[in-house]
Amino acid sequence: MGARAPRQLWRAFSPMARGAILALSLWGPGQGALAQTITAAAYAEPTDRYDHAVLGDALEWGALRLTLSDGSERLYRLPEALVFEDIAPRLADVDGDGAPEVIVVETALATGARLAVWGAEGRRAATPHIGQTHRWLAPVGAADFDGDGKIEIAVVDRPHLARILTLWRYEAGSLRLAATASGFTNHRIGWDYIAGGVRQCAGAPEMIVADPDWRRILAVRFDGAQVTAKDLGRYSAEAMRAATLCRG
Repeated sequence: MGARAPRQLWRAFSPMARGAILALSLWGPGQGALAQTITAAAYAEPTDRYDHAVLGDALEWGALRLTLSDGSERLYRLPEALVFEDIAPRLADVDGDGAPEVIVVETALATGARLAVWGAEGRRAATPHIGQTHRWLAPVGAADFDGDGKIEIAVVDRPHLARILTLWRYEAGSLRLAATASGFTNHRIGWDYIAGGVRQCAGAPEMIVADPDWRRILAVRFDGAQVTAKDLGRYSAEAMRAATLCRG
């Protein structure tokens, strides 16, 4: 994810959104497998039913709208106990089939945030919730960080408190914990964006984050066993963007 992203919308491509919108409730019956590829994703139906406001306003999102390759749209609504507490949904191929899935942050009003992966047919996998209300996680990005052919999704768990970089590996339809390391952040309370992201300049992909005090920019690698960090210099918003774009 880039250094700044609009909270309302994220698109991997620019398709025309045509066709009927099919609203599917998560507690409703299954609709069967869908052959269409996701080409865009956006949050919808703003709601004030969760009063965290960590992203700078009092509104979160109650639904996820997916645009498919045939131009149709599908709208998935969360139950009242959940919201999407996020900047924007992210498209990434997490299962290696050549088609993107959608990476989101879902928050339970009572037990806080979790990472989730959605496909055109609905939610595919999710991590446990953090366990306490008003506790959030900030995605960094997704890549095959250790070169084993499987995708890891990196997030900072509680970027304002615990500051734990956490990598989840998507395999066999589940998100499994791959690694954790303390001492990293990518968000400040009230920001409507997430700093840093994932870059691949030369060699293995790297996670670009900050140290806990926002003094230094760090490039973090995961080799399958260890998480290691390289200091890229003094933090500034401009330097963080440059580092994410392989200019630092």
